Amino acid sequence: MMITIKDKVRAFIVDNFLFGDTSYELADTASLIENDIIDSTAVVELVAFIEDTFGIAMVDSDIVPANLDSIDRISSFIKAKAPAV
Repeated sequence: MMITIKDKVRAFIVDNFLFGDTSYELADTASLIENDIIDSTAVVELVAFIEDTFGIAMVDSDIVPANLDSIDRISSFIKAKAPAV
């Protein structure tokens, strides 16, 4: 089975922001900010993860809720920006 971008993003969020709690029902479209899963500190970690894992250099204009507020949005952003993954 191929591990998708979405799988990697979900695993990172569960491990780092939900402290490995896989019982938390995190929908792909759920707002990470409104559900208090990420805060400004977490966003910095998330950006570092995206840059390191997918080889994307993010600029300030990329670091907005439209790109980072759900697993779906993060995955779409990565697919749009990443060299062939």
